[in-house]
Amino acid sequence: MPEFLKLAAQSELPAENEAKEFTVGDKVVCVANVNGTINAIDNVCLHRGGPLGQGMIEGGKVVCPWHGWMWDPETGEASHNPAAKVRVYPLKVESGDVLIEL
Repeated sequence: MPEFLKLAAQSELPAENEAKEFTVGDKVVCVANVNGTINAIDNVCLHRGGPLGQGMIEGGKVVCPWHGWMWDPETGEASHNPAAKVRVYPLKVESGDVLIEL
């Protein structure tokens, strides 16, 4: 059975069309709010290791703040190359807490 860990309180999630970094144990993840849909992906851009959670949302994609690579927060795919993917993490909400499966 998958183990879900507390990521944050629901009230701490990023505002609509923003991204934010969260630390769970020794892992940092990017949580993106695209038009009210919350997704969690690896925080490290595959290009040069940029922090995706410090980026912005543009056209429904998370934009890396270092070099502008764009990532789909639902699939983890890079916009320019669907074969390049960051990991997507399942989320669920229980009693006001957001839980993540790492």
